[in-house]
Amino acid sequence: MQPGTRNDEQTAEPLTKADFEALARFRFGIRRYLRFSEQAVRGHGLTPQQYQLLLALKGFPGREWATLSELADRLQLRHHSVVELVNRAQAQRLVHRAPHPEDARAVRVELTPHGEQAMAQLGTLHRDELQRARTALTLPVWREPTGGEA
Repeated sequence: MQPGTRNDEQTAEPLTKADFEALARFRFGIRRYLRFSEQAVRGHGLTPQQYQLLLALKGFPGREWATLSELADRLQLRHHSVVELVNRAQAQRLVHRAPHPEDARAVRVELTPHGEQAMAQLGTLHRDELQRARTALTLPVWREPTGGEA
């Protein structure tokens, strides 16, 4: 079965015009937000990928650092791509590597004060844009399927 498909596709009710309008509105809101984000981070001298790296670090659950493997998972990138991304961010003094406290084979990646400053500025801009885009980014609401379990 393909990702995102249902076992009972033949019995599912077809989407209505309102459903497609809700999907299109949500997709437009996502794209508009991503475009805003790309322009905002470039205006601060970063690439969108560097911002995603910094956000993954700053927003990592329970601590202020992450390993390269954890970052690869969070960013949905291959390990070697994350290594290159961290190398470029380190060259810009946005992150640094430090020894892992429990695993000598791994390293931690942490934000530098420069990276923290960039995230403080960009985080505020992104929060404010999300507040403005709240309506466009409201998840579509689907009606309950009729005639059986979903």
